[in-house]
Amino acid sequence: MKAIVVDQPGGAEQLKLAEVADPSPGPDDLLVRVHASALNRADTNQREGNYPPQHGASQILGLELSGEVVETGANVSGFAVGDRVYGLSGGGGYGELATLDHQLAMPIPDAWDYQFAAAIPEVFFTANTAIHTLGGLQPGQRALIHGGGSGVGIAAIQIANLLGGEAWITAGTDEKCTKAKEVGAALAINYKTQDFVESVNDASAGGGVHVILDVVGAPYLERNLKSLAVAGRLVEVGMMGGAKTEINLGLLMVKRLQMFGTVMRARPLADRVAITRHYQEHLEPALVDGRMRPVIDSVFPLRDAADAHRYMEADKNFGKIILDVAGGT
Repeated sequence: MKAIVVDQPGGAEQLKLAEVADPSPGPDDLLVRVHASALNRADTNQREGNYPPQHGASQILGLELSGEVVETGANVSGFAVGDRVYGLSGGGGYGELATLDHQLAMPIPDAWDYQFAAAIPEVFFTANTAIHTLGGLQPGQRALIHGGGSGVGIAAIQIANLLGGEAWITAGTDEKCTKAKEVGAALAINYKTQDFVESVNDASAGGGVHVILDVVGAPYLERNLKSLAVAGRLVEVGMMGGAKTEINLGLLMVKRLQMFGTVMRARPLADRVAITRHYQEHLEPALVDGRMRPVIDSVFPLRDAADAHRYMEADKNFGKIILDVAGGT
């Protein structure tokens, strides 16, 4: 099969389209002919050599995928050859064929195309874990979502609204702020021209926000703590700005704050299965009936994966960047 491989750890120029061996499904796996995959920051981290896949997972990039089942393992039930499926894998989405544990696979609703389905798993799973499971956002509460123009940010806006809360976001351009409001953000802060701590304080009359989803990490930590309401929750889902910083423990104590961290790919299979089922029960119906939707910024053919990585690293996208695998080799 054809797949994107990484010649050696480094920049986007290391991504090459090559002929590689077909993957072999295990007894619990589906073998999927991939139609579409989507980019995530985990892909660029892995490309740079900083985020190796789990033991036994494919070395090929691509965590979320959609496609057609072409073979089923001996222990698989509930799926058959020809079924359209999507899900969050351990890797392999940048290839024409990929394996996916059948417990992580989900039937694609009839009205969805493959690109729509591929834009969902990683970002809606991550945002749901941050806003709902860990953040515990309640009706009437406020969530501050950093990276409001990212796939995770856009999913988090919609999940906050679905839960009856209010979504406030930060983004780096006025255009992204405007688009975030169109998706459902009640307040959009351009972090390049506004101090988000001051903006949150002004908009909340000093009350702060109840949940923060953060993708920046170290540079934002103290400012995030200052922005939280009493008994607020900070959920770290990324470290784009760095991992190490000092913390004023007094802020944690006086405001009775809670801090959480979460990752997706490194979780045990049982955790990922539970997250998948929670999504199917609580979020997929809202995506089917149109109350929520993924936002697709752009589609690149698989052969142009390097350009897609450069585009994402330039922070040009609002929403998901999709790789057309079936038609893009």
